[in-house]
Amino acid sequence: MTAERSPPPLDARAALFLDFDGTLAPIQNDPDTVSLPDGGADRLLKLSQALDGALVAVSGRDIRDLSARLPVDIWRAGGHGLEICAPGEVPLPLPIQAPGTLLADIEDIVADFPGTRVESKGPVIAVHYRGAPESEGSLLDALNELVENLEGYAIQQGKMVLEAKPARAHKGRALEHIMTLDPFLSRVPVMIGDDTTDEDAMASALRAGGLAIKVGAGETVAPYRLADPDAVWAWLGASSL
Repeated sequence: MTAERSPPPLDARAALFLDFDGTLAPIQNDPDTVSLPDGGADRLLKLSQALDGALVAVSGRDIRDLSARLPVDIWRAGGHGLEICAPGEVPLPLPIQAPGTLLADIEDIVADFPGTRVESKGPVIAVHYRGAPESEGSLLDALNELVENLEGYAIQQGKMVLEAKPARAHKGRALEHIMTLDPFLSRVPVMIGDDTTDEDAMASALRAGGLAIKVGAGETVAPYRLADPDAVWAWLGASSL
């Protein structure tokens, strides 16, 4: 479906799920340069307090990377939900590793495609091809062939990125699990995201009677849309919470 409606105001009964890249911060060619806007950390902390702690950033980034870019006093779910940190919790220093030679094998594939780069996120390995968009089809075929016989792994397409990730790394299942935890229990899930993996969490939020908000253009399961991260912050800032 194509969402066109602006979302209603944020309700005090909400459990707020926020993607990071493309939602709270604009996507950059170099993912290492992405950060919250000025004042963003304080706004997230105030919103979390107003929602009795029921606010979580759910990202494909490794939990250590995500925690370095967000206030540690909010919930964080990294690796598409593989690792979750409660407010104040510091993630373990070493990430879960991808199996066997998967990282090295992907690096060998990417070496044949100038303008692409590999980002290792523990068990999730991202191949960014924003600098070589014509490589998408060939990269996708090569990566699918690589993981075809690797049990529990699949290739996920996103915005100018292909990710080799465990099947259990799934934002929809992460949302469902987090909704069983205090302080999310018995609240109404609201998922905001811009990419393919966010659609899984949007669908889970809708099944639970919640809201889903798509950021940017494209087909979506969400009934509501915001244009870009600036519009997300404007919507969050308009809340009376």
